[in-house]
Amino acid sequence: MSLFLGNIHYWLYNKILCFEELEDQIIKSVKERDKDIDALVNQTNEQFGSPTGGKPLEEIIGNSDIHGRLQMKIESAELRQAMLITELLKWNTAYKTDLLKIYSEQGKAAAQEYSNKVESPEEIFKALNDFLLEGMPCDRVNVMVINNDDEFSWKTTMCLHKAYWDRVGGDVRNFYDLREAWIKAFVFGINDKYKYEKSGDGLNRIVKQQ
Repeated sequence: MSLFLGNIHYWLYNKILCFEELEDQIIKSVKERDKDIDALVNQTNEQFGSPTGGKPLEEIIGNSDIHGRLQMKIESAELRQAMLITELLKWNTAYKTDLLKIYSEQGKAAAQEYSNKVESPEEIFKALNDFLLEGMPCDRVNVMVINNDDEFSWKTTMCLHKAYWDRVGGDVRNFYDLREAWIKAFVFGINDKYKYEKSGDGLNRIVKQQ
């Protein structure tokens, strides 16, 4: 099966694993205070499928269609995390602070582990996309607006996440709050000359610090 797998499939699978790592960190953090999380985890796994558990991609794909299987794993991971976060915030809205910290810490850790040196805002954006789960590569949801030595800006042409959050009765704004914390920590961590910010018109910007 590995003969049919290309670099782009491993790249995408690694992003799924990164997303699942966030899920695992959330569960571990909550379990320290609330054992009821086990029942919620079992429910999400039963409804949307269990995490990959870090299995090799070849084992995950098996004899099935590569594109279809990866899409299924993306949907499973997105739905589990949407439901997990939505239910936790129903239990206690104060969990939002804990979640923001988890996302920020993972963003910082990802930046520290990144092996390539990045100097320009465009290189930071490319590094960012080695981690953020944004559908399949063919979805092409991000469109560049500005690209120079001081700034890389882009707009997202569609939201691939709202449908998952709607399905579990959640608010996708929580997803974007958490993702923003992740991106800010990652950008600053990978090159502290730059920062991430989002403007009121929805423009995402990696800009040089003043």
